[in-house]
Amino acid sequence: MPAILETRALDAGYGPTQVLNALSIAVEEGGITALLGANGAGKTTTLRSICNMLVHASGEIRFAGERIDGRATEDIVRLGIGHVPDGRGTFTGLSVEENLRLGAYTRRDRDAVAADYERVYGHFPRLRERKRQQAGTLSGGEQQMLAIARALMLRPKLLLLDEPSFGLAPILVQEIFAILRAINRDEHVSMLLVEQNANMALQLADHAYLLETGRIVMHGPASVIGGDESVRRAYLGY
Repeated sequence: MPAILETRALDAGYGPTQVLNALSIAVEEGGITALLGANGAGKTTTLRSICNMLVHASGEIRFAGERIDGRATEDIVRLGIGHVPDGRGTFTGLSVEENLRLGAYTRRDRDAVAADYERVYGHFPRLRERKRQQAGTLSGGEQQMLAIARALMLRPKLLLLDEPSFGLAPILVQEIFAILRAINRDEHVSMLLVEQNANMALQLADHAYLLETGRIVMHGPASVIGGDESVRRAYLGY
């Protein structure tokens, strides 16, 4: 399958601190790619660089064959890249439905947006039950569901997911990962997944990259990386 997203020789950082060093990765169209590594390895910085949310970044980023490095973040969103940031990023003072409406703010196809509420509630029936509820009163798992649902209202071709399991009970993590698998399978949404729970990420992903201090140290099919005991011990901690 062709790549929907590619970075080539991507350098990025914050002020004088360089975090990424010549990072080159690819996400296959319709696939799920996991980006794994320890805290501080540069995983979140990679996602922010793709969305042009950093002051200091250089290199080449291509989405669906088109260069997007240097473009405004809002323009990148309009192309079909949805970002679910770490910390969930829900608007806590707004209702569930108001959060979803904000997810579709770049769209002009109002009739299709109305239909997409039903599509998203189909994936997350718990959110339908709470659609009038203030987002800040939801549980942590429900807020994570809302963050993903809001990104889906964009009708993205690619989802960037930053630590969707963070702070959640194992049973909720399993539920959310099952939903992500269904979204990928049924709606053909490509995904780039940053995740500390390497075991769960490798079960979900097709391909994986291991990142260490801003550099790719290994990549390959997720099943191969997950099945290599020495790799698990050295890089993944399980």
